Amino acid sequence: MSESSPALWQQLLASARVLAGVRAGRSTTTEFEAVDAPLRAGVQALSLQVLRSLGLAQALRQVLARRPPPPAADALLCTALALLAADAPAYAPHTLVSQAVEAAKRDAATVHQASFINGCLRRFLRERETLLAQVQAQPEARYNHPAWWIARLRQDQPEHWQDVLAAAQRPAPIVLRINQRLSSRSAYLSELERAGIAAEPVGQWGLQLARSMPVQNLPGYAQGWFSVQDAAAQLAAPLLLAGLQAVGQRLRVLDACAAPGGKTAHILESADADVLALEIDAQRARRIEANLARLQLQGRVQVADAALPQSWWDGQPFDAVLLDAPCTASGIGGRHPDVRWLRRPEDIAALAAQQSRLLQALWPVLRPGGRLLLCTCSVFRAEGQDQLQAFLAHHKDAQLLPSPGHLLPGVVPDGPAMPDNLGREHDGFFYALLQRQAH
Repeated sequence: MSESSPALWQQLLASARVLAGVRAGRSTTTEFEAVDAPLRAGVQALSLQVLRSLGLAQALRQVLARRPPPPAADALLCTALALLAADAPAYAPHTLVSQAVEAAKRDAATVHQASFINGCLRRFLRERETLLAQVQAQPEARYNHPAWWIARLRQDQPEHWQDVLAAAQRPAPIVLRINQRLSSRSAYLSELERAGIAAEPVGQWGLQLARSMPVQNLPGYAQGWFSVQDAAAQLAAPLLLAGLQAVGQRLRVLDACAAPGGKTAHILESADADVLALEIDAQRARRIEANLARLQLQGRVQVADAALPQSWWDGQPFDAVLLDAPCTASGIGGRHPDVRWLRRPEDIAALAAQQSRLLQALWPVLRPGGRLLLCTCSVFRAEGQDQLQAFLAHHKDAQLLPSPGHLLPGVVPDGPAMPDNLGREHDGFFYALLQRQAH
């Protein structure tokens, strides 16, 4: 370790605070922003590993200490246990223990629990195999997801639930979508090769990097040559636009829940269209504008609630509507392992109800013959197939066009509209393409 590198105890203490924040209902995105810059990269790496092993760590803590210590001490203890229980720990076990104890001593919230933490961790080292075997029968410890999540997924996806859980344990790859207005996949792949960066084609426009790195350091980032977008997410624009004809001079397209703007940009890259991007949050709307500016694209961004068309719609019907609806984000566990610990069982029904309200509100702004693409990054049926069936049952003017349905992480899609090279390292999505029939 160089003199300028943060001490491990500092990273462990900051990672424990991130875990405490997640337990309090805050996302890792929010928590990482509060971490001092010199610590941030290390804390991000440690925290994501901890969250992927949190079910196991919590089960071990329950065996080691039936009565949980105060929240800050419990977060530090579970952080250390998650890292120690890894198949290939990043640090020597005794180093992790000593540094975790040092972290406890350095923080006023945990200083009086330092001996307790030391005792628990050293007992784990002595009895590692016995303790691991003791907790493996618990679903949370085995799969590192909440028990309710495992049960719901097993019910909804009986053939692939284990594939989905396993995929969430693997860090998701970085996938780029090449901006067809400014470059091509083959040309950009050559740029990467010249820079010594390995990548391979995925989907129709994508390039999957062989290893993670700061995307701002890639060739052409500032010039807008690419966006970062998962391969499954890259299906949205072509599904919505393929073969669609405008009634007027140009397609009128609505992206109803647009932040951070990846799908908005893809639509603008793929078609000559007038695109209105709605976003209810003003800060997130500014992020859409910044992304479009970097990509040299022109679209209209408006801060508005898509569920209230009377507040933003000019009465002119749209040729196409993209509804990337708010959801549990249960399909992006490989990128955001905090999601599984942030969600509660009741969130599924609440978000499904919100999706239904958005569908009901947006269907009338679509012209007869126009298309609406419903998508969610969810693996739960309530936010996918069940949502679709309920809508079709109450809207006789809605026709389901060929659609992917549920795309499950860890499973190779086999639908006729799927690119041959999408593979299994994609996020979980649901897609349903609907056409509005004339009465």
